[in-house]
Amino acid sequence: MCGIAGLMTLTGTEPEVEAVRCMGETLGHRGPDGEGDYFGPGIGLIHRRLAIIDLETGKQPLFHPAGFCLVANGEIYNYVELRKQFDQTKFLTQSDCEIPLYLYDRDGERYATGLRGMYAIALFDKIDRRLLLSRDPFGIKPLYYCEGSFGFAFASEPRAFFESGLCKPILRREAARELLQLQFTVGSSTAFENIFRVLPGETLVIEAGRIVRRHFTAALPKNGPVKVTLDVAVAEVERTLQQSVLVHQRSDVPYGMFLSGGVDSSTLLLQMTRLTQKSVKAYTIGFPDTNAVDEREHARNVALALGADHVEVEFTENDFWRLTPKIINIMDDPVADYAALPTYKLAERAAKDVKVILSGEGGDEIFGGYGRYRSVVRPWHFLKRAMRSKGALSGLGLLRDDNRDWRQGMITATELATSLERSPLQIAQATDCSDWLAHDLLLKLDRCLMAVGVEGRTPMLDTYLAESIFLFPDSFKIKGKSGKWILRKWLESSLPVSKPFSRKRGFSVPVGEWISRKGDILGPLVAMQPVIAEFCDPETVKRVFNMQGKREGFASWILLFFALWYKRHIEGQMLDGDVFNCLRIGAK
Repeated sequence: MCGIAGLMTLTGTEPEVEAVRCMGETLGHRGPDGEGDYFGPGIGLIHRRLAIIDLETGKQPLFHPAGFCLVANGEIYNYVELRKQFDQTKFLTQSDCEIPLYLYDRDGERYATGLRGMYAIALFDKIDRRLLLSRDPFGIKPLYYCEGSFGFAFASEPRAFFESGLCKPILRREAARELLQLQFTVGSSTAFENIFRVLPGETLVIEAGRIVRRHFTAALPKNGPVKVTLDVAVAEVERTLQQSVLVHQRSDVPYGMFLSGGVDSSTLLLQMTRLTQKSVKAYTIGFPDTNAVDEREHARNVALALGADHVEVEFTENDFWRLTPKIINIMDDPVADYAALPTYKLAERAAKDVKVILSGEGGDEIFGGYGRYRSVVRPWHFLKRAMRSKGALSGLGLLRDDNRDWRQGMITATELATSLERSPLQIAQATDCSDWLAHDLLLKLDRCLMAVGVEGRTPMLDTYLAESIFLFPDSFKIKGKSGKWILRKWLESSLPVSKPFSRKRGFSVPVGEWISRKGDILGPLVAMQPVIAEFCDPETVKRVFNMQGKREGFASWILLFFALWYKRHIEGQMLDGDVFNCLRIGAK
């Protein structure tokens, strides 16, 4: 897990060294263990390293004798198996990221097709003067690019472009409306004008500083559900989960996991315990003195049954006011997901013990766990409605322009996920994987863990696992009121103490409760921010901040996030101090 950046000029002249190095310095938090660079005619590459595998010889850039150079962020989990395909080759390192160079030499531009892992790769062919950027099929690792008179630049985080002076942070108004209604932005366009994402599974081919071709590797099969017996399905869940966790534990440094006590994290802990001979470090968070569900007792029971080294962390109201600005400082690609709050604090605590964390992101998307999926499989058409048909701020009288344009990106994602073979449930799952998962959940995990020098791994998001589970019959994913039914069925017999079929309330952070306690102070501070007044009615903003409802609390959180995000990432003001101090600075 690292930070990468680079620049390719239009004319083949050597790029500005200081601009490339400035991008690398901006990404220093992603790689505190070392740095390396490569400069040549028309190209500059830089790498900041978080050392996880091959601590001695894995420094990047990595080189191939034929004249290829590579910098990468992530892990190639099947590098051991792939190296066996080159049994006559003398590799220069033990790094998992060296194998893409040899795959490119053999397979050309589609070299990434056989990679199993999470990655953002920049590979430069010095002979053909060609740059390739590749991102893993689920989009676990981020990668961004921009184009201009300087040529073509890429980086692990957009702020690298701004700090180096290559681009200015200009808000894209359409994206702001998406953020306010969805809590994230969709597609290849970001919240910034002229800054774009390499999409999940995409490989860009760049020559003379311009994109000339795009290749795509899908995360999920295009096929529809296949018939399979219950016994076979349960055995396949066991096999694929064990195999995925096995390769995700490949590491030369200590690792642990996030344990909520829910189905996904209990599954991971069980498999990790079976595969390791040591007690697994498991971290759980709770919210004392609030109405939020406290999962610590249930997680404690699961950890005790499996002999885990269980660490419990508390997130308080004071943490909310203190940590929110710090978290928004690192969220340059905005995600107004309140789950970032406990994720960041857990990562801070875990960083004292480990450098790798396994987490359960993706379990709902792959196994069919969301409540909204249940409406998709209903046979009564009149009860169905499109996913995310109602925005977070809709119907509250907040928005000056409450039109439906913010849904266009989700409509496009659904159209791209649709095929004649797929069932409506599979289409919903694929839609979530393309945007919600990549541009909210995984982005949140990446920023929160990389900010403290910890690598996040997601065994549920393994292409080999998905090839089987995604094709299970819909009835094995959703049965009655139970999502992830087949996973629960397996866990019920494998780990009874987890009580996978017991009724549980979803994980929630009590942001609305905390905000309403200070609503009379916070509402006016948020309402007076010019960017809030541009999109919302200030008087209604003040009123919503003093209301106790769940929708009003969530809307208040998104408005607070957006106001602070704009200050930091558009106006360039570093957020120091608590929420109130940050809002007051520069306020009129």
